[in-house]
Amino acid sequence: MPGFDKIVGHEQIKEHFRNAVQTGKVSHAYILSGEAGMGRKSLASAFALSLLCEKGMAEPCMQCHACRQALSGNHPDLIYVTHEKPASIGVDDIREQINDTIMVRPYSSYYKIYIVDEAEKMTVQAQNALLKTIEEPPSYGVILLLTTNPEGFLPTILSRCVQLKLKPLKDEVVKEYLIQSLGVEESQAEIYAAFARGNLGKAIHLADSEEFKQMYHEILHLLKHLKDTDISELLDYIRKLKDEKMDIYGCLDFMQMWYRDVLMYKTTKDINLLIFKDEFSSIKSMSTLSGYDGLERILVAIDKARVRLDAM
Repeated sequence: MPGFDKIVGHEQIKEHFRNAVQTGKVSHAYILSGEAGMGRKSLASAFALSLLCEKGMAEPCMQCHACRQALSGNHPDLIYVTHEKPASIGVDDIREQINDTIMVRPYSSYYKIYIVDEAEKMTVQAQNALLKTIEEPPSYGVILLLTTNPEGFLPTILSRCVQLKLKPLKDEVVKEYLIQSLGVEESQAEIYAAFARGNLGKAIHLADSEEFKQMYHEILHLLKHLKDTDISELLDYIRKLKDEKMDIYGCLDFMQMWYRDVLMYKTTKDINLLIFKDEFSSIKSMSTLSGYDGLERILVAIDKARVRLDAM
């Protein structure tokens, strides 16, 4: 459970929360939305920690009794809402864990904070039950709804919450974190950052993933030797990827980045703009052999393949 200063990026959301803590203008309900791995839980936990901290500063002190309780998962005024069924958060979950307890005043803090992860899984009945509490909350109640899909909420819930959307980080920020904090080599960090598309959690996962490394070598080998491969070898290769349960979306992303690099080098002749800098010689020779139209057609075909996969 980090403080705001340990969270990479999301400066506007951190500033919003810091101001709320310092001015005391804290809303009763927030929706934090963004892809899995982007830092919703970290931001919600840092906000909760700051609200509970006895020092009352924009950053939690991490030293006081309240901070230590929260960090060990034992603060009585910080409640993580759980649910029995994996696929849904039911009306009983909301009633028992929020509605029936929120009127009991905080034990030791000014605030009583509820964090609901995967909040898009709330059934319509659960959302309606929560709505009653959000419409007439006690002064000390703060509810944080974390979601990958805010479209799953009723319009009445959306209109009564402060909505904060996590935006992708710049590739450079992700790359720097991987190099500085995880000791990843620069050329690899650049590839993980490009694949993660601004999602730090995803980049950290890729840096540690054996499956990704295997896919990387397999697809790289295929792309570099494509012109020497006949159609039966290519089909065998595709079957092999399927049998090994390779991430097909990941494979398409990889191909798209590769051919973008080829097109980029053909257009600019600038090695610094490439993602796959280590494969410069292959990209250079492919850019010489390929026409602009052919490369554009390949990129369009990859997009179409992705659309077809989504439709299956």
